[in-house]
Amino acid sequence: MLGCRAARRAALTDEFDAVSRSSLGIDGGVGAESEVSAITHLYAGIPVADLNVSIAWYTRFFGRGPDFRAGDEILWEIAPAATLFIEPNAERAGTGRITLSVTGLDVLLEAFGVRRIDHEPIETYSNGVRHVWIPDPDGNEIAFAEPPDTA
Repeated sequence: MLGCRAARRAALTDEFDAVSRSSLGIDGGVGAESEVSAITHLYAGIPVADLNVSIAWYTRFFGRGPDFRAGDEILWEIAPAATLFIEPNAERAGTGRITLSVTGLDVLLEAFGVRRIDHEPIETYSNGVRHVWIPDPDGNEIAFAEPPDTA
């Protein structure tokens, strides 16, 4: 029996192989229409070394427990069409990298401070985007970026 992650990957691979790159809009760039498929949800995974340590940290990070568990994957719904999951994978732990666009970065960072979540210094890019890294216990890089028009 395939695990949840393996089954999901197999289904996505089969679906991708069933259509051409151009019909998915890959060759046409952003906004190209697809005749066959549309992305409806994002699942982003972070590999962790110790699942229990990471569940505790991500529970503090999100300010709430996970929404559900699928096998060894622990999942938090972070937006209406976006889910972040952690999964035990000691070999790849610390290699994850994800950036989330937000509004109210300062308020968010204050809330992290209350929950004992440390962050790197805030950087402001030449285009006005404010960006900050928050490393998890394994060193996976979770970042928040705030566009200049929302600061």
